[in-house]
Amino acid sequence: MLQISKMKSLLFIPPKHLPFHQNPNFKKPTIFFSQISRHTHSSGPANPLPRPLSAMNGVIDGRDFTIEDRSSTAAAAAAAAPPFGEIHVIVGPMFAGKTTALLRRIQAESVSGRRVAMIKSNKDTRYGLDSVVTHDGVKMPCWALNDLSIFKAKMGPEAYDKIDVIGIDEAQFFKDLYEFCCNAADQDGKTVIVAGLDGDYLRRSFGSVLDIIPLADSVTKLTARCELCGKRAFFTLRKTNETQTELIGGSDVYMPVCRKHYVNGQVVIETTRNVLESGKAHCNSALEAATVV
Repeated sequence: MLQISKMKSLLFIPPKHLPFHQNPNFKKPTIFFSQISRHTHSSGPANPLPRPLSAMNGVIDGRDFTIEDRSSTAAAAAAAAPPFGEIHVIVGPMFAGKTTALLRRIQAESVSGRRVAMIKSNKDTRYGLDSVVTHDGVKMPCWALNDLSIFKAKMGPEAYDKIDVIGIDEAQFFKDLYEFCCNAADQDGKTVIVAGLDGDYLRRSFGSVLDIIPLADSVTKLTARCELCGKRAFFTLRKTNETQTELIGGSDVYMPVCRKHYVNGQVVIETTRNVLESGKAHCNSALEAATVV
C-alpha cells in the first residue's frame, strides 16, 4: 500500500501545471463578433452569419480587436505601378556585329508586338544621322542625340510612355548612359538593349559601357575575325597615328585583331610613330640649318 501511495503521489500533477485544456481552473475566453459595432449585436436573425475575417470587429475577454484585409489595397497598388524593365548589353571590338545583333533584337521585339525606338550618338555620321546602319548596309530609323537625357523630351512624354523597348547603338559616346539605363528600366519599366565598344584602341574602358554591366540582366560579348590570321579577334587595332580616344572611322582606320597581332601591331605602330617623329625632327633641324646659312 505504501508503495502504491508513493506512486500515486509521484503521478499527481498539481492543476497549475496541467495543460490549459485540462486545468479545472482554466477559464475559456469569451468571444463576441459584431456586425454593427464592437459592443452590440445585430437585431437580425437569431444566428447571423459573421462577416468574413477580411473585415471584422470583435471582443475577446473584454478587449477590442479589428482584422483588416489589406491584400486588395496592395494588389491595386501593384497593378498601378509600372512593371520593372530589363537591361541587355552587347559588347565587343569593331566589326564584331554588335549593331547587327542589336537590330535583330529590336526587330524581334517589334514583331512580337512591342513598341520600339532606336537611339544612336550624333557623333557617328558615317552613314547619316537618321538611321542606325550596319557595315553590311542593314538600316533602321533612329533618334540621333548628343545626350540620352533629352530623349524623353524629344519624343514627347506621351509617346515615350507608350514605348516598350529602347535600343542604343554606339553607346560608348553617351556620358549619361548609366543614369538613363537606371531610370528607363527601374522607374519607367522599359527594356533597354545597349550595343557598344567595351574598350578603346588601347584596350582601356571606353565611355560608360562597362559601368552598366552591374545593372544588366544579360551581357553578350561578341568577337570578330582577326584580319591578319583569321582567328577570333577580341581587340581593335588603330592603323593610324592619331592618339585621341574618340576617332570616328571604319576599316580605313581600324581593324579587329587577336591578342598576338594586337601586341605585335602595337609594337609596329609605336616603332613607325617614333621613326616618323624622328624623321620629322631631322627635317626641321635641316630646314633650320639651311635658314641660318
